[in-house]
Amino acid sequence: MNIRHLILPLAISLCFCAQSQRIAILSDIHVTPGNPCDSALRVAVDEINSSPFDLVIVDGDLSNEGSDEQLTNVKDILDGIRHPLYVLPGNHENNWSQSATKTFIDLWGNDRFATVVDSLVVVGINCGPYMKMGDGHIKQEDLHWLRSTLDSLATDGRRVLSFNHYPLLPDLDNMADYIEVLDDYPVVAHINGHYHLWNSYTAGGPDSGSDLPCVTVRALDTGGGDFGYSIMNVDPDSLRFYNKQLGKDPGLKYTIPNHSYHTRAQFPPRPALTAPEGFEVTRVWADSASIFTRLGIDRRNIYFGNSLGQARAIGKADSRLKWSIPTGAALFSRPVPVGKKQIAVPTHNAILFVDAESGKVKRRIDSREGPYVADGTISPDRKAYIQGGYKRIESRRPDNGKIIWTYDSIFNYCQAAPAIDGNDLVFGAWDTNMRCLDLNTGQLKWVWNNGKTANMLGPGNVVPVIADDKVIIVAPDRYMTALDRTTGRQLWRDNSHRYRESLGHSVDGSRVYAKTMDGELVAVDTTTPGFHELWTIDLGLGYDHAPCIVAEHDGYIYTGSRRGIVTITPADSRGPVSTLHLGVSEVNGIDIDPTTGDIYVSLIEGTIYRIRHQ
Repeated sequence: MNIRHLILPLAISLCFCAQSQRIAILSDIHVTPGNPCDSALRVAVDEINSSPFDLVIVDGDLSNEGSDEQLTNVKDILDGIRHPLYVLPGNHENNWSQSATKTFIDLWGNDRFATVVDSLVVVGINCGPYMKMGDGHIKQEDLHWLRSTLDSLATDGRRVLSFNHYPLLPDLDNMADYIEVLDDYPVVAHINGHYHLWNSYTAGGPDSGSDLPCVTVRALDTGGGDFGYSIMNVDPDSLRFYNKQLGKDPGLKYTIPNHSYHTRAQFPPRPALTAPEGFEVTRVWADSASIFTRLGIDRRNIYFGNSLGQARAIGKADSRLKWSIPTGAALFSRPVPVGKKQIAVPTHNAILFVDAESGKVKRRIDSREGPYVADGTISPDRKAYIQGGYKRIESRRPDNGKIIWTYDSIFNYCQAAPAIDGNDLVFGAWDTNMRCLDLNTGQLKWVWNNGKTANMLGPGNVVPVIADDKVIIVAPDRYMTALDRTTGRQLWRDNSHRYRESLGHSVDGSRVYAKTMDGELVAVDTTTPGFHELWTIDLGLGYDHAPCIVAEHDGYIYTGSRRGIVTITPADSRGPVSTLHLGVSEVNGIDIDPTTGDIYVSLIEGTIYRIRHQ
């Protein structure tokens, strides 16, 4: 079949004859160099090359940790495919990534695609979550691109086939927005991976009322020595899905009618935003892209970065955009006001020191050791700007960015902001370790490990709490742990709740707060030698894994959820819980305005809200 490539800016092929199409689908291949999937993928590539296919789609989770080594290795294998190839990332490329998701785009050119074969439009977009635990999420700019692309291509009787690593189910926080776009075009089916095993369902699940067919395809390795891939035949009257085990004949799994007229999905209206008594809640910004960063705040402005790589400032007084700086790749690390009307903006390959009012880049400090994804901070005496990076953490002079010291004995990237108290700088990294450094010299005081070998179970994305003589942390191993502040010796560990990465403390330091995976808020006494739970409140969030910090301010405790909810709880009475429905996506952080005491939060869907206690 003749396929002709154009640029849209992605590869697009145009042909108008109504014929059948045959597509090979590789999903959840999870290749690391030398593992069983590495060998199996090479066999699959040879099989695919020996058969006629119009397209080959790789539908996410190419690797296990998204490292440059893993992605380069799997690309070398996939480059052997001799059919037109289109590749999407999955959560394992987006959530854990040495390059903060940039290497994938460098290798494959983009994280979305569109192509036309005969009368079929095949389109795929990225899924998230992005550089931290969360639900799947379609970036705002990808939703805009999808609509614009289908406006252009889904014409003249063409039908549409949609691909994403995630299913059109509640695992995607903005599933409804995604389905709303697809419902406006002649989509015949949505194809996804992620669950590793075959499944068929309708968009939005049984309660949506939609009859748009969706299919979850198999993983390369489904267990028990079953290695293989999926084949899809698109015929004029039907879509046929085949299970292709390596070395065996394909077996038919599903047959779906090939038609593009479906019942639109119907979703309940989103809850109204109602401020509790004594509070004022205002949306101060809605971005055209997604926002993955926490916020930097000074006397005049709010600073953030977005998924298009734009570092931005909006005025607190009028909520207008003051400036926007392109940086070349998505931003994950919050901008930090470092004094003298200057902002430090960590990017994928540099730290920019920017004039707070004009947005002019006054100084650029290049980095060759990988991206900055950690939240930086300024020391209490404002003499040091502390910024974590890939396999290192740095102390710099706030005025000119010159290095004071660098600690580079880390084996993966830093992510959360460090905690500072006195001369102690405590931080975690995705190498399973928690460390304490001398703030002035960067010398290691102690290192602690939870005994797990998997990086993903370590304290890589938790802001530690330093409380008197203790350091307290939570981690994906589902423990709360107290360490001796001086020596790092383990004092106690508690797993009576399903802790994860969400932690904070009271203003006086006598309590530590943890939001659990069951949507509870747990208060623990920091003054006792052993673990002493003070109280637990059900926040009404249900299952939640957002690594958003917990903050107490002005007598209230604030938490953020994976689904756009902020809760407000009186710190002295354990209730009642007020719930703010700000959106559908993860709350990046709870940030307190140092000049007014207002609370600001950003959501991944690109919005920023101010919460004011009147």
